[in-house]
Amino acid sequence: MMNGVFEVAPRLAEAEADVQALVESAMEPMLGVRFLATEYSTGPVHGGRIDSLGLDENGSPVIVEYKRATDHGVLSQGLYYMAWLTDHRDEFQALVRERLGATAASAVLWSSPRLICIAGDFTRYDLHAVREHRRSIDLVRYRLFGEHHIALETVATGVAPGRPAHPRGRARAGCGQAARRQAGAIAELAAVVDEVLRGLGEDVTKVVRKQYDAYQRLRNFACVTGRQDKLLVYLKAAPVDVDLVPGFTRDVTGLGHHGTGDLEVQLRSEKDVERALELFRQAYAAA
Repeated sequence: MMNGVFEVAPRLAEAEADVQALVESAMEPMLGVRFLATEYSTGPVHGGRIDSLGLDENGSPVIVEYKRATDHGVLSQGLYYMAWLTDHRDEFQALVRERLGATAASAVLWSSPRLICIAGDFTRYDLHAVREHRRSIDLVRYRLFGEHHIALETVATGVAPGRPAHPRGRARAGCGQAARRQAGAIAELAAVVDEVLRGLGEDVTKVVRKQYDAYQRLRNFACVTGRQDKLLVYLKAAPVDVDLVPGFTRDVTGLGHHGTGDLEVQLRSEKDVERALELFRQAYAAA
């Protein structure tokens, strides 16, 4: 100890179950995933148990597998359970209905189920395989500090094939030339925002929902939705830490909106995107 400050050395868990218990106790703030079940049996045919099952912020099913240290089988085991999950959609949705209600069950997004592997470390073969697989996979390294603290670090992310982005602001049949021009301008602005958000890091993935596009690392950091004359970006950032500018940024804490995040940013031009860039970076870093 020096001047009242203690150095706490990082360490691995004594047992895999210790890691699992810590993550499951706070899965939503850690991973952006609502906890559904632990040690979920895949039945007598498959003969396995999924460590953790959950549902992320965008409605995507999530499998979480844990290993105490480095384990060559963590990725193959997780992919085996992913195959089981996609073959048992009705069973999973029944579980969601039981734990989270009918609304959540009806909104499960099967286009992008996710696998999160949390381990002491990974082999170079794991890192390569994640980038080759066309699946949403996150390899996350953990370290324990003391008895009750855990640090998570994403070391590799695999991206599932994305669906075409849904049209934004498309003019209806019979609309005038001015409306078509405006719709085209918003679509171009959406493309710029997409490029900027994806460009924040190689670990950024995009999830397309009917109401919004979500950009995430382990958790969402930005959700984008369109209006006739602007784009609205909802960021995972604390509005109290931002100098709010009327017509540009707004605190939407407690207000209903599509996507996640308490800070609303209104974009009408590429100049607004430049103004918002630092806010985008802060939300990305926090995720």
